Amino acid sequence: MAIRNIRKIGDELLRKKSKPVDEINERILTLIKDMQETMYAADGVGLAAPQVGILKRVIVIDVGNGPINLINPEILETYGEYIDEEGCLSIPGEQGKVLRPEKVKVRGLNEKGEEVTVEGEGLLARAFCHEIDHLNGILFVDKLIEGEE
Repeated sequence: MAIRNIRKIGDELLRKKSKPVDEINERILTLIKDMQETMYAADGVGLAAPQVGILKRVIVIDVGNGPINLINPEILETYGEYIDEEGCLSIPGEQGKVLRPEKVKVRGLNEKGEEVTVEGEGLLARAFCHEIDHLNGILFVDKLIEGEE
């Protein structure tokens, strides 16, 4: 496992759309392990593959209940909404208020290639939305709510 460099705002790769993972092979499994290690080393709660320079649809999240790794994640359903503070490992030192769903249902593949559905609320829902946005070239600063302190 290795800690990878986290791409910072201004890096054009962060604005590109990631490609689906066609095959879960050793490279993808190593990527997931490296992303986890990188996320923990940076004190983050989530990381998307584009943030470490790989345009593949892979995210890792840990809001304190153990890691969730998803390949080709997609949001199936959202419920409610709320505004809260967000930050990003790719935009160090900057935070702002973003409107996100209160709850989400997400589907993706686990490391064994099995389809899994995960529901999250609060911080976990926010993390899913934030990391999946990264896969589509969207950063939280694109969704800042003006006038919110």
